[in-house]
Amino acid sequence: MPHISSSARATPGQSDMSREGWAALLLATAAVLYNSWVLEFVLPTGLDPRHSYVSELYAADQPFRLLFGGIEAACAVIVMAGALLAGRSAEGPWARAGWASVLALGMSSLGDVILPMRCAPSVEWSCDAVHPWHTATSALAHFFLFASMVFFCAAGAGERPRLPMIRRWGVRVLAAALTTAVSTVGPLFGHPGWHGIPQRAHLLLVGVWFALLAAELTGLGATVGPTFRTAGPHPERPRA
Repeated sequence: MPHISSSARATPGQSDMSREGWAALLLATAAVLYNSWVLEFVLPTGLDPRHSYVSELYAADQPFRLLFGGIEAACAVIVMAGALLAGRSAEGPWARAGWASVLALGMSSLGDVILPMRCAPSVEWSCDAVHPWHTATSALAHFFLFASMVFFCAAGAGERPRLPMIRRWGVRVLAAALTTAVSTVGPLFGHPGWHGIPQRAHLLLVGVWFALLAAELTGLGATVGPTFRTAGPHPERPRA
């Protein structure tokens, strides 16, 4: 009979989750946390969701900066942890590039919190909408988000294991996310107003993207199963 090493033996009633399973759980959590902006509908933020950036919720002078900034930072760390877990078992160059991009997305999002906007331009006319460092980290987050979408769409089309959900929905989510992202740049060029709606739609689509990745990982985890390592049969010792 095959021998299961003591380090990999499961105790009765204990279920082992694969690496993909843990990564899926982390990314599913990130899909929810990435849209914590919905709390602004029950909190007196003083910002109009139609005309404000979500980043204004954790601008340096805002009353709920610690709440929204803390959730954003936690989400970024969760995304990085999920990408590191999933990337270790990724097969194929496109999939590995995709997880590297997701990792970089999490790092850029963390930079968004560490380098916040100084003020909220939607309610302070003297506040400049362009905060160089924060704008740079936001641009990097968008770049790595779209890079991950492109890489995973390529992986779903030509690599194994196949990614059926991304193959079906990936390009559509990419197109919609790109459209909504472009629709938010008005204030950066001196044309503010109504950019809050497409940005929040964009964040919902990022949540959908994380959910797609989580769903694919769940399927892979079910295929791979618990990460038990088994040794071959041991030959019996000769009797004296």
